[in-house]
Amino acid sequence: MFKKITLLSLLSLLLFSCEKKHVQLTDEEYSKLTDEQKRSSEHAVDGIVVADQRLELTLFASEPMMSNPTNMDIDDRGRVWIAEAYNYRTSLNPRNPTRAEGDRILIMEDTDGDGVADESKVFYQGNDINAALGIAVFGDKVYVSVSPYVYVFTDADGDDVPEKKEILFEGVGGEQHDHGMHSFTFGPDGKLYFNYGNAGEGLHYADGSPIMDPLSRPVNNKTQPYKEGMVFRMNPDGSDVEVLGWNFRNNYEVATDSYGRMWQSDNDDDGNRSTRINYVMDYGNYGFKDEVTGADWRARRINMEDSVYEQHWHLNDPGVVPNLLQTYAGSPTGILVYEGKLLPEEYQNQVIHSDAGPNIVRSYPAVPSGAGFTAKIINLLDGNSRDNWFRPSDVTVAPDGSLFISDWYDPGVGGHAMGDLDKGRIYRLAPKDVDYNVSKPDYTSIPSLINLLQSPNRATHFKAFMALVEKGGEAKDALEQLFTEGESRMRARAFWVLTKLPNGNDYIKTAATDSDENIRVAAIRAYRNNKMSDVSFLLEMAGDESPQVRREVGLAIRYKHNPEVWLKLVNGYENGDRWYLEALGIAAEGFWDDYLPAYLEQTGSGWMENQEAKDIVWRSRASNTAELLGKIILSQPGRNNQSFYRALDFQSTEAKNKTLKSLLANAPEEDQLIILRQITFDPVSPDREILTLAKNTAGSIADDRDFLDIVSKYQLRDQKVRLEKLIYQSENSQHSQMAANSFAAMYGMGEIEKYFANPSEKKAVASIEKFGVIDNEEMAKLLAEVYLNESHSLEMRTAAMEAAKGYNSEPYLLELAKADKIPADMLPIAQKILLSSWNGTIRAEANEKFGEASSNATVDLPKLLAQQGDVEKGLLIADTYCLACHKIADKGIDFGPGLSEIGDKLSKEGLFNAIINPSEGMGFGYETQLVKMKDGTEFTCIVNSKTENDLVVKLVGSAEQKIYKLVDIESVTQLEESLMPKFPLSETELVDLVSYLETLRK
Repeated sequence: MFKKITLLSLLSLLLFSCEKKHVQLTDEEYSKLTDEQKRSSEHAVDGIVVADQRLELTLFASEPMMSNPTNMDIDDRGRVWIAEAYNYRTSLNPRNPTRAEGDRILIMEDTDGDGVADESKVFYQGNDINAALGIAVFGDKVYVSVSPYVYVFTDADGDDVPEKKEILFEGVGGEQHDHGMHSFTFGPDGKLYFNYGNAGEGLHYADGSPIMDPLSRPVNNKTQPYKEGMVFRMNPDGSDVEVLGWNFRNNYEVATDSYGRMWQSDNDDDGNRSTRINYVMDYGNYGFKDEVTGADWRARRINMEDSVYEQHWHLNDPGVVPNLLQTYAGSPTGILVYEGKLLPEEYQNQVIHSDAGPNIVRSYPAVPSGAGFTAKIINLLDGNSRDNWFRPSDVTVAPDGSLFISDWYDPGVGGHAMGDLDKGRIYRLAPKDVDYNVSKPDYTSIPSLINLLQSPNRATHFKAFMALVEKGGEAKDALEQLFTEGESRMRARAFWVLTKLPNGNDYIKTAATDSDENIRVAAIRAYRNNKMSDVSFLLEMAGDESPQVRREVGLAIRYKHNPEVWLKLVNGYENGDRWYLEALGIAAEGFWDDYLPAYLEQTGSGWMENQEAKDIVWRSRASNTAELLGKIILSQPGRNNQSFYRALDFQSTEAKNKTLKSLLANAPEEDQLIILRQITFDPVSPDREILTLAKNTAGSIADDRDFLDIVSKYQLRDQKVRLEKLIYQSENSQHSQMAANSFAAMYGMGEIEKYFANPSEKKAVASIEKFGVIDNEEMAKLLAEVYLNESHSLEMRTAAMEAAKGYNSEPYLLELAKADKIPADMLPIAQKILLSSWNGTIRAEANEKFGEASSNATVDLPKLLAQQGDVEKGLLIADTYCLACHKIADKGIDFGPGLSEIGDKLSKEGLFNAIINPSEGMGFGYETQLVKMKDGTEFTCIVNSKTENDLVVKLVGSAEQKIYKLVDIESVTQLEESLMPKFPLSETELVDLVSYLETLRK
């Protein structure tokens, strides 16, 4: 009887398990679901395609248990911790309700072993952690990143209620900003690693004092070479903070592997298809802004890269570390190195990454290549083809080796907008039929600690590491056994602990002779961590057969004068290994005047026939580098010298100009244009030789953009005929507009007025259309003289009226409208311009004058979502409105974020919201800035970059950068209102436009 009951019980349990198991719907079945059903947690898993059929995705937690997870961690008990962001960017989302008690840190646990969280508790709640972007659990400490602070909560008694909250860091820029402080992770060396994006600005201790580098320079974006997003590490107690990399845009998280190497993703300027994955080489510059000037990547430069993604990261510039991989369009988020055994072999020991933009989770298997790596892409999860509200915000490994994914779940991503407040999910990815099972860890016995040290879960690894260090010599034999007999990465983990024990430096020297190059890499990194000083050791390692090891030796002598070691390293360089070349440059920083002459003497008088030697000179920053670059340029006439000309920009201005002038006498004719573009020229006190060359050269310049740059730079008034030709040409509207502005600056508005008065009406209309793009009050008044004069033809007046738009022109048009001076036949055009103005004040006054032109303010979104528009009509609407400030493929203006793949990034709901409520979704770097000049004038713009002397901006509707001297600027203030206007579109037009934008996918 007992056996029968047991069998029945087992059968019942099996039937219950089968009933519970979720079988994913087919494409056809999924398509038949209503939108409400698709958005429900019941069908959450159905909306995500698992690329590998050996794996299974299950829902661990969802609303109403939690919502809007920005970041996640899993502790050694298998409990999932999340940072919620219900109160996300509340100042920009006034329509959304807020939680008065503030945002929460939640702990979710599966207590009954069914693989689904059934218990959720609040660890902490408060408005001080609203929209936290990082959560990390290390022992009894919980690190919460919420710019401008990093908080450390202590729960010493383990009751999940913190006894205290302390400020670890403060003064980080980007309050409630996606580009601020991000999450912390544990490295195998016992250090904590973390980063912030390019809103971070600087790092300060709790008392307000800045973090300093080894040369006693404050680490902030005002100190060379530090700028934009940065990577750091420190001891767990917050001491010994180091800056390890810089010049990223929005490096959302940093991941480490067991050898101590770092990996990151980085987001591009929205819409430019330049998202990337980086292997982070210590002390590297990663090229988002110009290293010397801080100029934006769009700024024209010599040897400018061919593709946008290469331009975006200044990859042709000496001093920029290469990218590992381009992932193109995206909004990258969490990243890790998976060092577990549960997932299939191809994912083991590889980077795994979530990208909320294209709704995807990927793996990037990487293999060594010279001193760097190459990688490929393997998709794991894809929501784009089904549920593009799937927004994976983080990936984390549980103690059993399964992969957990947090899902922000929203119609949009990035740009500080949020369309859904209540939903959020946590998924588990594991091999099929492998249940979630986490046993209680034992940190008392050494055999157990050795096992726990090898856990793929960082929280477990941390606690095991610290416990083994505390046991000291008692754990030595077991650690030595793992170091001798274990798998490579686990050997490395044992090695790092051994380096913390008495006589730890002896293990470093042992590891340096290991047959595994990765262990030798770890040995050099440990040499730095232990602050060893043994030049003979480094000199021996500088001759290692592995370029990966030699790379680390180069990084180890950063800040230290070690000419013998550097000269031995440079002998191992081979042309084409950019990673190695950059490691040499990082090592030589501050010592080039000693290293470079010694290297050239060692190479011999024929160094210019040696490609490796020319590479070293190209990368160098010695006081005589500019002179050497000049010699290289003269030695190879007719060849492509642009890379060497560009290298001159990284030398002192005085040395660069001296070399460029010396080249004039002997440089081939094709190089003279490069010299004219590159040399510094002062129009107040002009160099007559250079000015004469410019005048003699301008007429023969083939490239229109080069011609316009030279004419503008040198104010060449004798090029009027060609300027006119460029103004009237139709092939390139950007060049036409540039030429019109240059023409006005040199010849004045009186000259343009003559063109408007041409007896040929056809030519007069063409002049109005072409010169009318000049956006200032003078042009506004000149156009008004045409459209107010009813003796002119309707065609001519209409052209003038339609040209009367522009941020600086519209105030005059508004004055005329308010005074009822605009003729009735021109009034509809004027209304359209004013009601869709980029200037919010003008829009408001126009609405008061003319009444609301659209129902956007009270739009019925569910009604619009249910409609399918006319794509062809939507394309025409996009041409009318969007292309004025956005690029779609090769059309439009590069002012706002690119829209070429916007259908992949935003759902239908997200697209409607972006159009109807543009101020809620401003992308970082595209915010409205109000610039007030000392002469009293002011204007709004997008600030591309701020250099030591200049503010580089883009004015509304222009792809061109304009430079203003900082000495002439009173203030720059960020406004809450987007430069994108609320277009006066009918509901039908809105639906048509969104239907077209949905088609814009890669």
